[in-house]
Amino acid sequence: MNLRDLQYLVALAEHRHFGRAADACFVSQPTLSTQIKKLEEELGVPLVERTPRKVLLTEVGRDIAIRARDVLNGVEQIRSVARRTLDPESGTVRLGIFPTLGPYLLPHALPLVRQAFPKLELLLVEEKTETVLRLLREGKLDAGILALPLHEDSLHSEFLFEEPFLLAVSEAHPLAHRQGQLKLADLSNQNLLLLEDGHCLRDQALEVCHLAGAVERSGFRATSLETLRQMVAANVGITLLPVTAVKPPVAPVANLHLIEFRGQPPSRRIAMVWRKSSAMAGFLKRLAAVFRQLPADLLNPHTAATPTLPPAPPARKPARR
Repeated sequence: MNLRDLQYLVALAEHRHFGRAADACFVSQPTLSTQIKKLEEELGVPLVERTPRKVLLTEVGRDIAIRARDVLNGVEQIRSVARRTLDPESGTVRLGIFPTLGPYLLPHALPLVRQAFPKLELLLVEEKTETVLRLLREGKLDAGILALPLHEDSLHSEFLFEEPFLLAVSEAHPLAHRQGQLKLADLSNQNLLLLEDGHCLRDQALEVCHLAGAVERSGFRATSLETLRQMVAANVGITLLPVTAVKPPVAPVANLHLIEFRGQPPSRRIAMVWRKSSAMAGFLKRLAAVFRQLPADLLNPHTAATPTLPPAPPARKPARR
């Protein structure tokens, strides 16, 4: 048994197809099939059920594939330790981030990372939270930037920042005049437009709805923040937007009115997370510290809110003749 055989088995468990697994391992299909057969003979148990349409792992095959993945992750950790020992700031970090934060945070954070670690190769993966967590557990990511809380005992969380929300309405909406005076109670009985299932921002907005007595607008779920912004601007409904999603370089949207909450605004807490067993923990702490050095104004909701228009001057009475 060698590491390559374990890699073939793990690839087969993931792709459930000899051809796709072989492509993922950069070998021919006969080579992969032969090595899996040899592994079965060495272990003395069947690992794979070969059917005409797809490949199924036996129960023992699934169990061994899970353990094989752990072995391969451990080997990668050993290699990572060696690379970091030679040059702690070089090498590659595979970082996952969720879609309602990545496009808005990274333009501000990546220049700081490049300045702090010029030799670092940062590979970014944008996926929903559950996918990032799965990739972390499988060792396919080194770290993730996610919203708290997370209920993962195997992960270490390093708090980065708290991001306030703004209320987005059209300029014609009755709440548009509440700039700086908006309270959560003002959302009572309002219908909010939300993202589709799987987005952590949806869960955060639902929590705010619960606290404020608001409800989700039925019959509509957006696939992205940009869709939400356009629907609000078209006066279809209102929504909550994180402050980084409305700061430059994000272009403003006509007819979109952003309202700051009075006092403590609703917000989400953002952290960098990685496996507690990670050999890169020391370096990842330093990387997290760089992400905390964001421009102070980036998280300030006041500078993102739409300015209050001054009242129109009274009409002048015509002069008497």
